[in-house]
Amino acid sequence: MDYSAANQTLWSLMIELGVIAGAVLFCNVLRRKVALIRKSLIPLSVLAGFLLLFIKVTGIYKPNNELLEMLVFHCIALGFIAMSLRTRIKTRHQDENYTGFKSGALIVSTYLVQAIIGLGITLGLSYLLMPDLFQAAGLLLPMGFGQGPGQANNVGTTYETLGFSGGNSFGLAIAAAGYLCACTVGVFMLSRWSKKGLLRTGNREYDAEIQQDGYFQEKNEIPVSDSIDKLSVQICLVLLSYLITYLITWGITAALYALAPGLARMLNSLLWGFNFIIGSVVAMGVRVGLNKGQQIGLITRQYQNNYLLNRISGYCFDIMIVAGIASINPEDISGLWLPFVLMSLAGGIGTWLYLKVICKKLYPGYYREGLISMYGMLTGTIGSGILLLREIDPELSTPAANNLVIGSSYGIVLGAPLLVLISLAAESTAMCFLTLGLAALYLGLLLLAIYRIRKKPSSTS
Repeated sequence: MDYSAANQTLWSLMIELGVIAGAVLFCNVLRRKVALIRKSLIPLSVLAGFLLLFIKVTGIYKPNNELLEMLVFHCIALGFIAMSLRTRIKTRHQDENYTGFKSGALIVSTYLVQAIIGLGITLGLSYLLMPDLFQAAGLLLPMGFGQGPGQANNVGTTYETLGFSGGNSFGLAIAAAGYLCACTVGVFMLSRWSKKGLLRTGNREYDAEIQQDGYFQEKNEIPVSDSIDKLSVQICLVLLSYLITYLITWGITAALYALAPGLARMLNSLLWGFNFIIGSVVAMGVRVGLNKGQQIGLITRQYQNNYLLNRISGYCFDIMIVAGIASINPEDISGLWLPFVLMSLAGGIGTWLYLKVICKKLYPGYYREGLISMYGMLTGTIGSGILLLREIDPELSTPAANNLVIGSSYGIVLGAPLLVLISLAAESTAMCFLTLGLAALYLGLLLLAIYRIRKKPSSTS
């Protein structure tokens, strides 16, 4: 085997990961030393992604775009699998009025609001100014804002195969604009609340139970270092779950091609593009299997460690964000600036106004914490949501952070119908209008769940 630089297959991945690592570390220094950057609250991974994009545009360094897209694709699945493997943490407040479920409904309903905004803009432009515009492109707004660069990359690539030229870069650009919204609007509102004296300090109304998620060693866990390192066990669980995900997805698509080739061609890209959902379900199954094994005495120790699984998911999501932004090709969206600007502005404003109304009802005891954290997540990622939240709740003493985590778990299940809408809208103009109607109907059902479902009062003797 040739181990020299001539063997690009051997060295390409290591080179790209090294460049990403260098960009992250350099941006960490910038963030610590430059007050303007530090006060901007821009997530470090986002800053590193824009740095690499600048280097790419100026021609200083040309990254392997195909490899970057591969990293985005795999890292989103690995990150969600790591999150889904974590053991559940029960808190005293989480079941009050089904807040966890309602947070999931809020997350998915916000996707639907963003979908209606985005699809409305692209349909309007296609009739008025841009007749050749891919009408379903509006659905990249909830993918980019709501779910981040991973899903924007997956859906954009799927739409490219269906005729949307530049769909991949357009989706990633929308995701990057979402981060800017999270940072600019979020920081502006924090500053405004502070000047009005609306922020609480030293809030101790709620216990900081969310911090239990950071414990490194829980009762009955495997030791830190035994015949196999504890981190190695977590990585093995994640990779095994991903292998099972691959085999299941391959089995489904193979069966579809054998039984219904037409349906298989329509669903193939969608199933592989959303493999992170299948991966999350598989990981939940692995978690349940391990728990059952403990209950019947087949397994005597707890193998998952939430602290390490959080670190693995955080690492994967950081790589995904940097690689996703760096893989944007600005020339691909040269003819799409109008829908890009309109969708970004309308998405940022519409998301804030919608969350402002719902969060006031859903989180009455910690409205601003709930609002700013949800806005940060639903325009960026859960990381940007936590980042904004820490500015007003540094000890995470309200349930707002836990709502992001638990709500995201419910959101995976409640968000499944979005897969159908994404596929449906790409078929024709009529299907785009049908998608608008179905999105509005599902939004109404979720709002009904948020406002009407309440915990039954306990009976008193």
